Amino acid sequence: MSRYTGPRLKIIRRFGGLDLPGLTRKRPKNTNPPGMHGAERKKKSEYAIRLEEKQKVRLNYGVSERQMIRYMRKARRSKGSTGLALLQMLEMRLDCIVFRLGMAPTIPAARQLVSHGHIEVNGRKVTIPSYGCKVGDVITVRNKESSRKLVAAYAEYPGLFLPDYLEFDKEKLRGRIKELPPREQICAPVNELLVVEFYSRKL
Repeated sequence: MSRYTGPRLKIIRRFGGLDLPGLTRKRPKNTNPPGMHGAERKKKSEYAIRLEEKQKVRLNYGVSERQMIRYMRKARRSKGSTGLALLQMLEMRLDCIVFRLGMAPTIPAARQLVSHGHIEVNGRKVTIPSYGCKVGDVITVRNKESSRKLVAAYAEYPGLFLPDYLEFDKEKLRGRIKELPPREQICAPVNELLVVEFYSRKL
């Protein structure tokens, strides 16, 4: 399945009004699932529950199914919790770091900033949103008036809390990754264990 580009509030309603900050900051007036029979309660199968958790991760971080499979394979090879390793890899994507720093209101907006060449990592322009950042990396806005104006406007948008594993200088529009994100600071409303179980049947 490719990356989702359709109505975002429809997705939020599908998950019962769940907050997916990476996808959209808007809130639907009606939290019932879309469709004629959306308000009817239906018992979900075990497979459906795990599929839904996987879809939450995909849609929140804006990754394709192929990318999810690749991240899962890497996470399974890592030491420690597979679910935590998966979320940490997604959080360390450049588009997600730009979003968490408050340089963009959503991950799709952050992806556009990166792909249009407005962001630098350790002094070098990077245009790949899926670029995997590392601890100690410094993320800055390019020293161009158009880039700085755009990010400065985004920075005024009411943002999420700045997690402790990041630091951000609002005046210089420069951030740094201090450490890998701990689970309690990853604001992804998902059960990563169910995501791991979903892919355990496929990989």
